[in-house]
Amino acid sequence: MTICKGCGIKLQTTNPKELGYTPKENSEYCKRCFRLMHYDDLMISMKTGIDPDLVLDKINKMDGLILWVVDLFDFEASMIDGLNRHLMNRDIVMVATKRDLLPETLGNEKIAKFIFHRLKELNITIQGLVVTGKNIKEGVDEVYHVLDVLAKGRDIIVMGKANAGKSTLLNALLNQNVLTSSRYPGTTLDFNKIEANGYTFIDTPGIEGNKTMLMAVHEQDLKTILPTRRLKPLVFQCKDDQSFAIGGLVRLDFIGCQSASIVFYIFDECEIHRGKVEGADERWLNHYGTLYQPTPIEKDFTKTKTQKIADKMDIVIDGLGWVSVSGNISEIVVSYPRNVHVTFRKAML
Repeated sequence: MTICKGCGIKLQTTNPKELGYTPKENSEYCKRCFRLMHYDDLMISMKTGIDPDLVLDKINKMDGLILWVVDLFDFEASMIDGLNRHLMNRDIVMVATKRDLLPETLGNEKIAKFIFHRLKELNITIQGLVVTGKNIKEGVDEVYHVLDVLAKGRDIIVMGKANAGKSTLLNALLNQNVLTSSRYPGTTLDFNKIEANGYTFIDTPGIEGNKTMLMAVHEQDLKTILPTRRLKPLVFQCKDDQSFAIGGLVRLDFIGCQSASIVFYIFDECEIHRGKVEGADERWLNHYGTLYQPTPIEKDFTKTKTQKIADKMDIVIDGLGWVSVSGNISEIVVSYPRNVHVTFRKAML
């Protein structure tokens, strides 16, 4: 059986509408991967096409050291519920990527402290941690050092949520662009074994999270919400009730503001609109889909009301970023798509 070097799918030359199609008999890549790699053209969407439980079950049956790739920008969405239950007694090393998307003021020591604090809260145990940037190259030596210590002749299983950077990590470790990487969820379609530098690496399909904004928006809108450069915090000082619309995706109402600081860590391609809470409902209805855009595929919003859980807290919208809140606020109302997960945590920064 010949498989695509980019995504791991079985190659076929008979049906152009099916996965794995290539017009050339001896091609190393399917047409889908070729178009993604050379033209950023998504021919077939697979963002909801892979069962995460099947992926974890298959990983659990393999004997190997697990490299768990986590996106620091989208940390909460990268978490896997019951990870140690799914992968009992397994050696897991976290590779936290895209560090260079975060503000420069956030050092690696503070990042590591934040990660271990959140993992403890989530009852997740790991054996090691490597923090690296979006291009990952500066972390290659550190990853190989971990492999030399912990692999002990076993395969290296690379897993993580969709869009966390698994294929980018593997390409850096292999020192060549063999695997298809893109901003679209569901790029890797099957388990893909690669031999390199004395190790056997196994690329795995992204473990899809169905509660993220990446799944809630149209593919063409991913370029608006997925950052490609370092985040620039957008700071607002509030002395009265304020409402903010993040495009047409999320609305945040801050009620009982006396002296508060609201900081948005959102990609600056997605516009943020500010106004008073009074009249916010009317503005949302009037501007939704025009001034307030992009919008989710399904216009099915829910609301969560909360009070501050810490002196400085984050409101995290999976797949979109987070909002840091400090100061005197009586109540926060978050309106967001029903199929997107929102987390309230102690501030990262």
